[in-house]
Amino acid sequence: MKKLINSILKTGMFLLLFLVIFATGCQQTLDNSDMHKEKTETSEYFALRPEVEKAFGYTHAVKIGNDIKISGAVSMDDAGKPTAVGDLAQQMKNCYSDLDKVLKHYGCTFDDVVVENIFTTNMPVFLNQSGYRNTIYTKQFPTGSWIGVKELALPEFMIEIELEVHIAE
Repeated sequence: MKKLINSILKTGMFLLLFLVIFATGCQQTLDNSDMHKEKTETSEYFALRPEVEKAFGYTHAVKIGNDIKISGAVSMDDAGKPTAVGDLAQQMKNCYSDLDKVLKHYGCTFDDVVVENIFTTNMPVFLNQSGYRNTIYTKQFPTGSWIGVKELALPEFMIEIELEVHIAE
């Protein structure tokens, strides 16, 4: 029994020592240029439909440095009412139209998109219509995921597309 306890104590001491060394070795230090960058980098928010976004509690896009996060676009009019109800292909086109407006606000195109996540309530129909993306991404496709969901914010929405953009220097 005493050998077992000593063995456990030695193993525990070894693990503790390993953790201390590992944690110390992984500490990241910032040089002055990184600290200056963090202090001067600001966020730029963009509302495509300010009244709708305020009512639903989100902002359509935010730019921090060279990166832009764009909230999921859905097929709606300027009053926030769903459009192209029951027509996933048209809803997808409407989403890309709105996303194009956001990209243009920041001086970007779909060529700058690095992540595209698509949420749909009808994956088989989306897969049949996904070829439309070839007209959007003419140079290369971004990374991303296609996710089938039970529902989106409103029952009429069949697709939602969110983007991440990186602006090369």
